[in-house]
Amino acid sequence: MGFDEYVAKPIRKNKMLNAIAECLGIKPDVDDNDRRPHILVVDDNELNLMLVENILSEEYRISTALSASDALDILKTDLADMILLDLHMPGISGYEFIEIIKKDEQLKDIPIICLTSDNGSDAELKCFEMGVMDFITKPFVAEIMRMRVSRILELDRLQNELKYEVEKQTIKLREHSRRFERLTTQIMLTLASTIDAKDKYTNGHSVRVAEYSKMIAKQLNLSRQVQEDIYYMGLIHDIGKIGVPDEIINKTSRLTDEEYAIIKTHTTIGGEILEKMSEMPDIALGARYHHERFDGKGYPEGLKGEQIPMVARIIGVADAYDAMTSNRSYRKALPQEVVRSEIVKGIGTQFDPIFAEVMLKIIDDDTEYVLKER
Repeated sequence: MGFDEYVAKPIRKNKMLNAIAECLGIKPDVDDNDRRPHILVVDDNELNLMLVENILSEEYRISTALSASDALDILKTDLADMILLDLHMPGISGYEFIEIIKKDEQLKDIPIICLTSDNGSDAELKCFEMGVMDFITKPFVAEIMRMRVSRILELDRLQNELKYEVEKQTIKLREHSRRFERLTTQIMLTLASTIDAKDKYTNGHSVRVAEYSKMIAKQLNLSRQVQEDIYYMGLIHDIGKIGVPDEIINKTSRLTDEEYAIIKTHTTIGGEILEKMSEMPDIALGARYHHERFDGKGYPEGLKGEQIPMVARIIGVADAYDAMTSNRSYRKALPQEVVRSEIVKGIGTQFDPIFAEVMLKIIDDDTEYVLKER
């Protein structure tokens, strides 16, 4: 009959503009960079779609879908800032559509307002339980719809801003935490090297004890935080030697009973120094108790078995291993097989059986003798 174009009723503004532009051979007056909030309206009634579009199109970019399936297709390529959803539709119902949206990581945070002619409270309650933001009953009152949509979008904007600020501050806190951890490690390493510098034969001893202690903790599947704590405790387990005279620490001949008694005070001195660190109250345990024995014959308090803090029992094994595998003023480092037999001999007497067995496993797994090269 000679028609160039047609527009199906009910007539919508955008469809009409596109059809006229097509007939005139000009580009439709549509802003590809439309920054207005995008609202997706889902309803199986075209009249309702047109009504909502007429109410909201001045302030918002509107997309419409006659079914939940069509709506899901739109969302694949054009995310919405809000969804206005009819509850009763053929095929996928509004309730089923909400479930699909809430299970999708990319879509679950889109605010949804339900549109329905249901007057009972059951439907409204069910919608809110499913995570819907608001509920508008038909027939629509234009001003109420505009106010509710505006309020929900503003609330969503504020929530997103708050979420962004929280994430930004969390990132800052993590960075500060990492910097604090690095600083803590550097301070601990400096303390450890200061301690070891008092005795030329124990250079690196504190770092090795810390590493062996952490290995034992890792083999026991202790938490990462516990592993880190034990590492730090190992680094400064001998900090009390700061209070012991150098001539006693570096003496090459046998110590007198009086000198040995002075050497033993490094545990209590270390404990007293570290107890002042109120932010890390447990850090003193390794220094104070790493010379306790499982059979109760150690020092400074003669604790027995599980009376000895776990970290001290772990550090005690690591400390003994490094002492035996290092050169000392009075002897050369012992062979690995001799060290192993000494640890076996000390199970249940000097050492906690569990931690001693773990140390033995670490030794047995060290077929390349990497431990001895530390």
